[in-house]
Amino acid sequence: MMRFRPSFIFIILVLLWAPVLLKGQSKPCVIQNKAMRAGEELTYKVYYTLAGAYVGAGEAIFSTSIYAKEKKYFHLKGSGRTYDSYDWFYKVRDLYESIVDSQTLKPVIFRRNIQEGNQKLLQEVYFDRNKLQVLDNGQKKSMSECLLDVLSAIYYARNIDFAKYQVGDKIPIEIYLDGEIHALYIRYLGKEKISTRHGQYQTIKFKPLLLDGTLFKGGEQMTVWVTNDVRRIPVYIDTPILVGHIRVFFHQRKRTDKIVEK
Repeated sequence: MMRFRPSFIFIILVLLWAPVLLKGQSKPCVIQNKAMRAGEELTYKVYYTLAGAYVGAGEAIFSTSIYAKEKKYFHLKGSGRTYDSYDWFYKVRDLYESIVDSQTLKPVIFRRNIQEGNQKLLQEVYFDRNKLQVLDNGQKKSMSECLLDVLSAIYYARNIDFAKYQVGDKIPIEIYLDGEIHALYIRYLGKEKISTRHGQYQTIKFKPLLLDGTLFKGGEQMTVWVTNDVRRIPVYIDTPILVGHIRVFFHQRKRTDKIVEK
């Protein structure tokens, strides 16, 4: 399996990799979805800086809809693209999709259709929740009941009860990416009021442990702020990359109420 961890759409995706063991739960990774409903659409603006000058590089949109008229499943979609004026530097046209249980937010299907620079990737992964197996490109691997993909993890983690954690705590996570299962974590940093170009927010702050990629080094390089309310919407991301710096700002949230057909 080709390793493919480059662009800003992936940087946004890693911001909320979910915990697999929640304190106070007798069973691992058990949640009840309260943070999101079908029809939500979140838009983000991405800025790149080099030598202190920030320029608009692109945008990402995350949307949720009912899958095939069955309320049991949500169709999650994360798309990202660079602006035409930025394509000469590094062209991105990414689409991530995940079909998840609407209550537990655990995935059953994950898809990637990626074009980044001169690289392209098409991928479809199946999660057999009964047999606890991952099927990826004809290969089967055993998995735990807590395994998530990078897109479903965003929505799953929006339901974390951070009140159960102390500043500095590491929240363990488990994701499937590029044919491998990764045990990572996010480090809780407490609460903070912030101001961005789109407003003021009462937030929860943390740092995710990142995997090495073609744009950024692994480790606790990135800082993330999400709203301190029931929605847990990511509003600001700040991270250095190998050359320069990236900042991501929440732009808007709207209702679409779309239904996705098979």
